[in-house]
Amino acid sequence: MTEQIQVVGAAILDSLEHPARLLVARRTAPEQFAGLWEFPGGKVEAGEECEAALHRELREELGVRVRLGPELRAEAPGGWRLNERASMRVWHAEVIEGRAHPLEDHDELRWVALADLQAVLDLPWIPADFPIVQALLDSLSPQVAHARTP
Repeated sequence: MTEQIQVVGAAILDSLEHPARLLVARRTAPEQFAGLWEFPGGKVEAGEECEAALHRELREELGVRVRLGPELRAEAPGGWRLNERASMRVWHAEVIEGRAHPLEDHDELRWVALADLQAVLDLPWIPADFPIVQALLDSLSPQVAHARTP
């Protein structure tokens, strides 16, 4: 039996306390995912803790340090199923140092307004990430509604 690949991702928000925008990243490779949007992150290396892997990946891919918030709950303890061989755990995060730039694996980063749910959902997401996007938006809806209230 093939060992499961653990992937980690970050739902990077402009603020963990009062989120109004989400940072999304457009893939350049592999070919079947090029041009599709995703949560930045990557594979956990052997012997590496998931949170440490996420911090490493965000430094390598975006050039930023983040503060991690809560993990987005998935149905399985290993996270959201990406395919038969891989699953992804996703954390809320906020940039605390640096300005995000597409350094590896991406050609564009974009801040999207959480108040415009349809605009977020209409992005061409990697198919396996789409249920995670929906769960994220559901988890943030009370906070986003509060942020819109004058």
